[in-house]
Amino acid sequence: MHRFKYRRLTALAEPLGAMMAEYWMQHPIPADVVVPVPLHAARLRERGYNQAALLAREMARRVGLAVDERTLVRQRATASQVKLNAKQRKENVRDAFCCSSNALAGKQVLLVDDVCTTGATLEACAVALREGGARGVRALTLARAR
Repeated sequence: MHRFKYRRLTALAEPLGAMMAEYWMQHPIPADVVVPVPLHAARLRERGYNQAALLAREMARRVGLAVDERTLVRQRATASQVKLNAKQRKENVRDAFCCSSNALAGKQVLLVDDVCTTGATLEACAVALREGGARGVRALTLARAR
């Protein structure tokens, strides 16, 4: 995971996305569209790619779902969550996300991220998606931190 996320080993998106697709096929989650957790534009420029988007594209391609990478937007830069506790993480991402349009209104959204640690980012994204009109939001992550 560390190499995929921080060492530019983007080729791992294919087998990791395949694992997520396999899980989804064995444990279907109602979804009309897959939405990756977005990076802020500055972080995207710095890293060069969004690991959640790479996973979402690969997973969705394999299960036949559409991907929307434009509607959910990280509207403000946030500090890295790595060294924050659960309370700090939740505050860090509060109001960090919004929907740029009503494109997801009435849809069941499958939110995809690489790792879930406390769930703060997923929760903040889900709030923004629901405020943007999504009928339901469920999340699928590649890994869960201990």
